[in-house]
Amino acid sequence: MKYEHKFFYLCKTPLSAEGPEDVEVITRVDDSKQFPKVFKQYEELRSHAFNEDDLYSIIRADDIYDLFRTGNEKQAKEEAFEKAQQEIITNLQHRVIQDGDANAQAILKEVHDVEA
Repeated sequence: MKYEHKFFYLCKTPLSAEGPEDVEVITRVDDSKQFPKVFKQYEELRSHAFNEDDLYSIIRADDIYDLFRTGNEKQAKEEAFEKAQQEIITNLQHRVIQDGDANAQAILKEVHDVEA
């Protein structure tokens, strides 16, 4: 087994993401001692999506933020996109149903091949 050094990656996946190439790596942490700082940044970026009961609500998110521990940036982007796909679809469907958001509907149809 080959040893692979792991890093922490804070990633941002926009609701319009079509693939891993659309995922942005915001921060890479090389040392686990830096983890508390990047975790705090992660919580701050997600804070707008918490409801009045202090629960994270995907339908309130403007972008999907996640924190991964993996070997390289490419893997982090792939994992972020894969994990975010269902959350993106849920968020966009909610925007279509609640607000009649034409942009969200177009993204669902063109990018995710889903009818709202």
